[in-house]
Amino acid sequence: IHNDIKIIIIDYLQLMTGNQDTKGNREQEVAFISRTLKAIAKELNVPVIALSQLSRATEMRGGSKRPQLSDLRESGAIEQDADIVAFIHRPEYYGINQDENGMPTAGMAEIILAKHRNGAVCDVNLRFLKEQARFADMDDSMLPPGQASESQQAYDDYASGSNGMPSGSVTPGGFPGGLGSATGSSDST
Repeated sequence: IHNDIKIIIIDYLQLMTGNQDTKGNREQEVAFISRTLKAIAKELNVPVIALSQLSRATEMRGGSKRPQLSDLRESGAIEQDADIVAFIHRPEYYGINQDENGMPTAGMAEIILAKHRNGAVCDVNLRFLKEQARFADMDDSMLPPGQASESQQAYDDYASGSNGMPSGSVTPGGFPGGLGSATGSSDST
């Protein structure tokens, strides 16, 4: 029956329960869940995308409030086990109206590829269309000077054959047998 499974998506990791031998230690339980998802991905040879909450550390941190790997909630095992970790970051959600270059952040979003076991990490700037709860490519005019070509180069590098992927075939969540983790602010309105 598992031969027809192409992808597994978990929404979200912290809602799962795991091994009862953890004696109430949630960090150990989440680590067990993370390792189990990684084993399932390898056994079935399918990508597993596991959404995860962030800790409150992001909100407490000053500055841009960009999420980082240590912000994954309840376990460092998520960061360790994942082949790819991507964050969705919307400065506007945190009340940040301008970026470090003085550009307005209204309607802006960033996909932060914070970990990629088999390739480069990068940031991708997007428009967030709040009314439709979707993301779209940004016009080059919305990017800080010089960043348009950098964003395209990062995408070209990521989708290149050097990653074992034909150009134009970027697969969500990574490679078969991998564990991807997509996280970000839960605000979709």
